[in-house]
Amino acid sequence: PTRIEIGGIDLAEPGEANRAIEAAVAHHGRLDALVNIAGAFSFQTVSEGDTAIWERLYRINTLTALNASRAAIPHLIASGAGRIVNIGALGALKAGAGMGPYAASKSGVHRLTEALAVELKGKVTVNAVLPSTIDTPANRSWMSDDLAARANRRDMPKADFSAWVTPQELASVILFLASPEASAVTGALIPVSGRV
Repeated sequence: PTRIEIGGIDLAEPGEANRAIEAAVAHHGRLDALVNIAGAFSFQTVSEGDTAIWERLYRINTLTALNASRAAIPHLIASGAGRIVNIGALGALKAGAGMGPYAASKSGVHRLTEALAVELKGKVTVNAVLPSTIDTPANRSWMSDDLAARANRRDMPKADFSAWVTPQELASVILFLASPEASAVTGALIPVSGRV
């Protein structure tokens, strides 16, 4: 299948999400699966944090999934085998210090997944993967920089990149949930925790 790239879209805006989905359907002729992967992270405590960060993470992590899903639903129902796979977060199940804005926005993705699964039961499956830390260059850099900044703290554990989830491992679970083999799975929040 050919690929289409649609740039300059802010999926947190409903009209732009509709435009992106319609362009994809026009290009491919149908839509069988939607994987909501837009996401952002910020580490800050509640007491010292900035409300703008909470709003930003809500827009990127929650509203993008909501708007893209709304736009895609009619096409996914029409396909007869529609799938929505959202990216939640293991860290949103129990938030630690500094994880408030991220955990709150990803928790919204979890609740969206559950609500949509009930609303679309028998028409479209809706599931979410809940990864722990994903082994990406950006995450390695952030952890290294953060660890260096807090090197004097004795309680700060050293990051073990080998225990993190690889992008390939996460992709395999997503592809399963988008496949015909997962037709009986809906409303699931599936931990993908690596080797921790």
